[in-house]
Amino acid sequence: MQAKTKPTAIIVGAGPGGLASAMLLAYSGVDVTVIEKESKVGGRTKLVEKDGFTYDRGPTFFHYPEVIEQIFQAVGLDAHKELELIPLTDPSYRLVFGAGGQIDATSDLDLMTERIRELSGDKNARGFEKYVKDNRKKLDLSKACLQTPWTGPSNLFTRRAMRVAKVLKPWASVASDLRKNFDDERIRLAMSFQTKYLGMSPFHAPSLFTILAFLEYEHGIFHARGGLGSITPKLAKIAEGFGAKIRTSTPVKELIYEGKTVVGVKLEDETIYADKVVVNADFAHAMTTLVPDEKRKKWSNKKLEKKGYSCSTFMLYLGMDKTYDDQPHHQIYASQRYEENLNDITNHKITWDDPSLYVQNACVTDPQLAPEGCSTLYVLVPVPNTHESINWEDIKDEYRDVILKQMAKLGYDDVADHIVSETIVTPDDWGASDIYRGAVFNLAHNLGQMLWRRPQNRFEEAKNLYIVGGGTHPGSGLPTIFESARISSKLLLADLGLDPDWNGVSNWFPEVKKPKVNTQNSGSKKRNHASGEGHAA
Repeated sequence: MQAKTKPTAIIVGAGPGGLASAMLLAYSGVDVTVIEKESKVGGRTKLVEKDGFTYDRGPTFFHYPEVIEQIFQAVGLDAHKELELIPLTDPSYRLVFGAGGQIDATSDLDLMTERIRELSGDKNARGFEKYVKDNRKKLDLSKACLQTPWTGPSNLFTRRAMRVAKVLKPWASVASDLRKNFDDERIRLAMSFQTKYLGMSPFHAPSLFTILAFLEYEHGIFHARGGLGSITPKLAKIAEGFGAKIRTSTPVKELIYEGKTVVGVKLEDETIYADKVVVNADFAHAMTTLVPDEKRKKWSNKKLEKKGYSCSTFMLYLGMDKTYDDQPHHQIYASQRYEENLNDITNHKITWDDPSLYVQNACVTDPQLAPEGCSTLYVLVPVPNTHESINWEDIKDEYRDVILKQMAKLGYDDVADHIVSETIVTPDDWGASDIYRGAVFNLAHNLGQMLWRRPQNRFEEAKNLYIVGGGTHPGSGLPTIFESARISSKLLLADLGLDPDWNGVSNWFPEVKKPKVNTQNSGSKKRNHASGEGHAA
């Protein structure tokens, strides 16, 4: 008897979300081909190597590992072992306040409570205990909403939405919600600067996101040995082990449509068809370059121009001829003018006086990232996304000097004297690398661009098209990008009529009716499909 043809899927983009999708789909019996424009996988989650020094290009740590743990469990693997995750326990990071004082954050909640007491007194220590209790409940109630696709306002009347409504305050921002527990602005800042992971100000981010800091304190943060960017080649290798094909240095020119149905992709000199297509790319850039404007109404070019976008970042990758063994792995300096600094970003202004910044001193944990006796310093400064009023080519060197001086506030007094390798990355550089407006955290996470108002995982303006990454639900940041991969993979597999065994991990959503299995796979025998060797779970 002739073997049944496996369903096929093309994944455009080999970022962490696309690669996690490739793992899940290939393991579940789908022929997967990942097509990546760059010569290496990873997108923003990759390593940058220069002069013997190795840096993360973008994100530098893992937090809330539960999602990636479950994705790996689904394919029969251990995320901590495969990705070589190292917990950073004490401190997880150091937060230095321009207003005075500092605190070493830790996931030891009792110790964290005492450190808050030492810095800010009993009232704020008690406030932290209540904050932990409140946000543990908030996460428990909101988890189903974050792990389930949203298709429209009717979802607001589901049981999962009604449960989380008990703790959500849509009228409140993160900053205002924290005032009930903390009267010290510095402690509020310690519980809210994490909204920068979404590219947003805590004064504008919805109060749901008080859970971001809680996730760090409750679950800790992790370094991946070799740099966080080392995880994406590992994801790729695992996906290939399950039969996925990964083609690098292969730009996609456009998605191919038959009516309203996406049926494949057009490359430079080749056309590939598949039953399903997944796009893992900066959403606005992908829409404006891969999908004809007439195919989009809700997400047309004109409407995309009017959407809100995250901030960008000014980056320094510094190779040093000395080590900083007395400095922690992660440090954040919070400007004395913190709120004004954030307003500058929103209003497309550069903060020259006392900007906030983040410094990673990874070699204190992972010395292999630099030559012996040397170290790397990764410096990130939140700045506006690209704007006609800012010409970074004209100001980047001057701003670099400001930031080097600012690093002294974190104990890096002599940086300028010890730099032996240096790279500067500006918002214009991010924009030139296929990131719309250089907004590295994608679409903003305001209430008008969340849940069903965000681009949907099963894309609402085309059939057979799925979105993965920070531009879809549930949003930006590595844990949520991995969640988007899991959500979109579940939808895609169900739409193909597949019901894979995920080793005790559910392949569907709680409290959502699963569609009936449909064993007919559209077009699999009619076209020259992308071929691989899928793994039937």
